[in-house]
Amino acid sequence: MTDRFLPGVPAAQIEVIFNSAPGNEIATGKFDSPESSAALAANTFGFFLNRLGELPPIPGCNFVEWPAASVMLERTLKFPWRGGRHPVLDALITAPNALIGIESKRFEPFRVKRDPAISKAYWRPMWGDRMGGYQQVRDDLRQDKGLYVHLDAVQLFKHAFALRTQVNREGEHQGMAPVLVYLYAEPECWPRNGEPISDEAKTQHRQEIQDFADRVVGDEVAFVSCSYRELLSAWQDSGTPEIRSHAEAVIRHFAP
Repeated sequence: MTDRFLPGVPAAQIEVIFNSAPGNEIATGKFDSPESSAALAANTFGFFLNRLGELPPIPGCNFVEWPAASVMLERTLKFPWRGGRHPVLDALITAPNALIGIESKRFEPFRVKRDPAISKAYWRPMWGDRMGGYQQVRDDLRQDKGLYVHLDAVQLFKHAFALRTQVNREGEHQGMAPVLVYLYAEPECWPRNGEPISDEAKTQHRQEIQDFADRVVGDEVAFVSCSYRELLSAWQDSGTPEIRSHAEAVIRHFAP
């Protein structure tokens, strides 16, 4: 392996992707931080960039047909307007019947959160009649900025709006079922000082995930949550030795 990438992960290919994506994760040194969520996601899914048929199904996505047709990292999805910032998903997976956007979290839920900034643009009537749950979350967050302590629900409803936009515009993803996967780590301690991350914080984070899921159930964009431990445990049961080895390497290196 390199300092950045695990064995079997196409390092040069991923560096090209990140160097052309918003955020400059590699150039700024963020990617090399021991707390980097981008490094965890890129190593986890980057292994499959050139092994599409080998990517195992995502736990909780039983309604999605498999195998994957494409795997992309650091993928920007556009809102139905020009200008402004558009969301970047850690991974975007195209399946035969679904477009799966993956938002990866590592240490972020356990850091102090800033008040969420929500532009008036998100109240434009552009989301159809099957996004009521996400829109209610948006409305509730405007009234109560402390609704969630650990979960970045603003980012999640923005991602959902972007996924919904993608499958409703002309192009290769038109007509697919949009799926937003919240993939999260539960690290034991902070690498900078070894201070433990409390079980109470992890429990509250899970409760907030469930609350969010309950609010958006039945909406056009399906919401699925999965811990890295659940994902990698499923991969360890793979019949393919290389996938089992990759899952074990992610666990050893990142301890998610």
